[in-house]
Amino acid sequence: MGDEDVDGKSRMSACSSAELFLFMVPLVLVSGFAFVNIGPKCPTSFLTSLSTTHISPPLLLSSPSLPPAPAPAPSPQAAKEVSLPTSALSTKVESVQGDKNRTIQLNPINITLVSNNVTSTAASELMKKRVTKKIDKIEFELQKARVAVKAASMDDPVDDPDYVPIGPMYWNAKVFHRSYLEMEKQFKIFVYKEGEPPLFHDGPCKSIYSMEGNFIYEMERDTHFRTNNPDKAHAFYLPLSVVKMVRYVYQRDSHDFGPIRRTVRDYIDLVSDRYPYWNRSIGADHFILSCHDWGPEASFSHPHLGQNSIRALCNANTSERFKPRKDVSIPEINLRTGSLKGLVGGPSPSVRPILAFFAGGVHGPVRPVLLQHWENKDNDIRVHKYLPKGTSYPDMMRSSKFCLCPSGYEVASPRIVEALYSGCVPVLINSGYVPPFSDVLNWRSFSVIVSVEDIPKLKTILTSISPRQYLKMYRRVLKVRRHFEVNSPAKRFDVFHMILHSIWVRRLNVRIREV
Repeated sequence: MGDEDVDGKSRMSACSSAELFLFMVPLVLVSGFAFVNIGPKCPTSFLTSLSTTHISPPLLLSSPSLPPAPAPAPSPQAAKEVSLPTSALSTKVESVQGDKNRTIQLNPINITLVSNNVTSTAASELMKKRVTKKIDKIEFELQKARVAVKAASMDDPVDDPDYVPIGPMYWNAKVFHRSYLEMEKQFKIFVYKEGEPPLFHDGPCKSIYSMEGNFIYEMERDTHFRTNNPDKAHAFYLPLSVVKMVRYVYQRDSHDFGPIRRTVRDYIDLVSDRYPYWNRSIGADHFILSCHDWGPEASFSHPHLGQNSIRALCNANTSERFKPRKDVSIPEINLRTGSLKGLVGGPSPSVRPILAFFAGGVHGPVRPVLLQHWENKDNDIRVHKYLPKGTSYPDMMRSSKFCLCPSGYEVASPRIVEALYSGCVPVLINSGYVPPFSDVLNWRSFSVIVSVEDIPKLKTILTSISPRQYLKMYRRVLKVRRHFEVNSPAKRFDVFHMILHSIWVRRLNVRIREV
């Protein structure tokens, strides 16, 4: 691939045929709708600090702490979001003030701590209550799921003919599996019908941003998780595409982000005016998905979207206000043909003569450091700005034991998934990046995480990994890559379902009550 990933971000291919004449859609959509006066912004540390007096810290399907970022995040608050132990989370009573003088309580729920007495008491008390409000019915269903997940570590293994997660690749395989099964049994998502392609209900499926289009299309045709009755929905999907907004709304080289901001804000004002659900939760049970570099910035076009809602982002950078306990990190997957044909598979370790490999454009703060120390300087560490003529990028990955995945302009890189596909152990080199599905996957068990400061020691770090340990990591890569595969139609435990599960977990973390 070389530095084609840079060009790929400017050559975004479409999956829809009716795009060019619809670039004025947002103006048509929102004409006649006045801007709503937004109330005070919600607390920055949204899910980290909110709780009630008797509720435990937030749910994490992981070890006592999230996997740390390779290097300290640029801000103390961002670093705290990545590595703060669960047991240290605040349980301070707090509420969120929204517009129209309405307040909701958002109560993080703990699923990692198990107590039969507390679990049964909470369930019985909830069952005694008379369920009258629609939101109470939804929360009652979610509470049953929380109880089931809490009991997972004590239950006998579940008989699942398709797949039973096991191994050190998972922080807690039993909890993850039970949570996944509960998601399949209960989770319902309402997709807002408002909006027209290409800005809404559409996205690229043959580019570096392919996850936007693939997720949108899977949700559009899904019959299992999608519901047409919003009163039965546990979460609400805002089907916008930042990639398409950049293409049709943003004026190239104008440096004016205003049109994108207005499009996002007007769309949320539209659905909040037509439906009661956004206002009921101040957006806390709503989510967006974006793989574009500007996804985080676009999400803050509306203050409650950025602060309250679940944001599924490829650009999961803690220095850019990504909150691991509220937001979802998704993989960046470059599907040039729209399918996985020819991408998955590789030889055994015995026929991988190269220790480590990287080739790509020089952009961002990390790659220049990598090239400075290793470009054409070591036969074991093959680092190239441009691949030698006649050399195949996929073949180089399949011939390497480790694949270097330094961040570029943004922290995410398609090389991570490309490495997993080819059976090459990924080496993550970045700062402030939260790897995909980190609440479930223990990345240090099947990848190497190197700080930018340790780039000069790269060969020492990799050669210190024993052959036995490398073989374990290699086998774990082969087992875990099913969670990153794109299938059409989607298959259980693949990337589409892993994204849904991450959103499901964040929804379980919040209890919504109007007060």
